[in-house]
Amino acid sequence: MENLNLKQMSAMVDIIAEEKGLPKETVLDVIEQAIAAAWRKDNGDRDMNVRAALNTKTGEADVFVTREVVEEGIAYNPSTEIPLDEVKDKKSKVGDQIEEKHTVKSFGRVAAQTAKQVVIQRLREAESDAVLSAFEDKIGTIVVGTVARVEQRLVRVDLGRANGIMPRSEQIDGEYYTVGNRIKVLIKKIERNERGSNLILSRGSAEFIEALFKQEVPEVTNGTVEIKGIAREAGRRTKIAVTSTVPGIDPVGTFVGGRGIRVQAVMNEIGDREKIDVINWSDNASEYIREALSPAEIMKVDIDGKKAKVHVSEDQQSIAIGKQGQNVRLASKLTGYDIDIVLQTPTKKKKKQNVEDSLLSAIEETSEEE
Repeated sequence: MENLNLKQMSAMVDIIAEEKGLPKETVLDVIEQAIAAAWRKDNGDRDMNVRAALNTKTGEADVFVTREVVEEGIAYNPSTEIPLDEVKDKKSKVGDQIEEKHTVKSFGRVAAQTAKQVVIQRLREAESDAVLSAFEDKIGTIVVGTVARVEQRLVRVDLGRANGIMPRSEQIDGEYYTVGNRIKVLIKKIERNERGSNLILSRGSAEFIEALFKQEVPEVTNGTVEIKGIAREAGRRTKIAVTSTVPGIDPVGTFVGGRGIRVQAVMNEIGDREKIDVINWSDNASEYIREALSPAEIMKVDIDGKKAKVHVSEDQQSIAIGKQGQNVRLASKLTGYDIDIVLQTPTKKKKKQNVEDSLLSAIEETSEEE
């Protein structure tokens, strides 16, 4: 490829497409990007807006350079601008985008090497995108993978056809991963950026808990019960609010399962250190907040906008707040209210004076006066 043989590249389009399992159009686009990069290397600079068109039948290529028409004599950047007086088409006006066509015949050695690097890089990216696109319809579902590599900030997981990454923020706090271990992960999203595409996996998200419960509770699929909200601190505690769409169905009992078998199955996957509170959802804000703060017993809830002042007795205060504020923090996240726990001081009742005592006192006072 040192001389960048265009006819040879044209002939390779079908072969590369078949080997990589990519559409012919994708491979052709990659090669045309390489031709544009090579031309830019030999004839211009990186600021130029260049595109190439390869004729696969003849093996010939044309390069088109786009520049903006500016006022006469003031092209500050000749790579992207052209003065009006230099434009051949006299119908053009300031602000127009014009293309200049150049026929490609040959490239220098450095430009050819640049083209080769572009082809390799772009084909790798296209191949990766094609594989990841196959997972688009699996976003939000759980798959089983094998831990391929454990790094300081992320864990790489082999999913068979593709590799995914599980950042630290998506891991369960305190959970350890060993190369070769098979683990369940949630396909959270496909993250695309300038450096390529990544399949983002998760075990520490609320969505992972939701997906696990959907596997254990078939009533979610048929619509009998619903998950209305989840607040989670992975590795510590999760609160999940549920409701029923059918009268007479206990949503909490449905999720917990007989003898707790369903919620226990979820806990077995995430670890026994993480506790799960399944609560009843309510469209009444006060009732919902009371439920969210369970197991604490609430005396009164005062709501002002999105703020809630929750009154509790002294013996329930620490339960409502939770260890290091965890219970109230998760309840706030679940309900969407800024919850403030306040101590309800019991009002002292005035002791009723006995009528007989009052009468006796009056007699005693009269006797003293006599």
